[in-house]
Amino acid sequence: MRVARVSGRLSLLTESGAVDVESTSDGRFGADPDTAFARWDELRDWAEDRSDRDAVPYPDEQLGAPVLAPSQVFAIGLNYRDHAAESGVATPSTPAVFTKFASCLTGPYETVRLPSDGVDWEVELVVVIGRHAEGVAEQNAWSHVAGLTVGQDLSERALQLAGPAPQFSLGKSYPGFGPLGPAIVTPDELANPDDLELSCSVGEEVLQKGRTRDMVFSVPELVARLSAVCPLRPGDLIFTGTPPGVGMARKPPRFLAPGTTLISTIDGIGQLRNPLTAR
Repeated sequence: MRVARVSGRLSLLTESGAVDVESTSDGRFGADPDTAFARWDELRDWAEDRSDRDAVPYPDEQLGAPVLAPSQVFAIGLNYRDHAAESGVATPSTPAVFTKFASCLTGPYETVRLPSDGVDWEVELVVVIGRHAEGVAEQNAWSHVAGLTVGQDLSERALQLAGPAPQFSLGKSYPGFGPLGPAIVTPDELANPDDLELSCSVGEEVLQKGRTRDMVFSVPELVARLSAVCPLRPGDLIFTGTPPGVGMARKPPRFLAPGTTLISTIDGIGQLRNPLTAR
């Protein structure tokens, strides 16, 4: 199942287009995508009987962020060994957890305004929780995942690293610093949800390329470790970390520039295309 926000409405994506869930279900489910996660299993059961005859073609520009109102947004730092190495730090023995504030979330094709000349890119696999998870065992973790989507953990490095203590959450939460989409893809749609290729580019230049099998802490382990401390609620997000190739680690450092387009891709899930402008 592929679930998206099309013209602001909860929709299923098929090869023929988008199926509007509220109208097709005769009001059984609401139009707001953020209300779907509390009834995710029920929605999946209902969606199994849908056909392409209800689908309507749509332009990409109608796709918004599939999640806009999570109760919690978790983010994991240094979750690829080569990214930790390029950052000059040891591979973490426990997940390095911070948050991105939900107000930074935006759609897969929205323009992002750069607040400075020090904004960096970080393509990430994002987990969307579909069932309440508290003290979940690693071997059961996938059953609590609604699906996966593409994300960017955009980072204003000066603010992130400023002060006596780094301001990770603030530096990564300017408006538009959390592009998501284009859809939430359930794990059963993927040949191996633990091994997905992800990449990031500006125009034709590839800046990052990696595979999620190289994460230090896998999706099931992250769900288990986080739920051991914080109950995870339906609709919560986990940004799972970025592979090597970020701008800050380059010599000399390199950052995003207005007038370009940031492209973020995960095979089997989709692509974000975010034009960049000056603030």
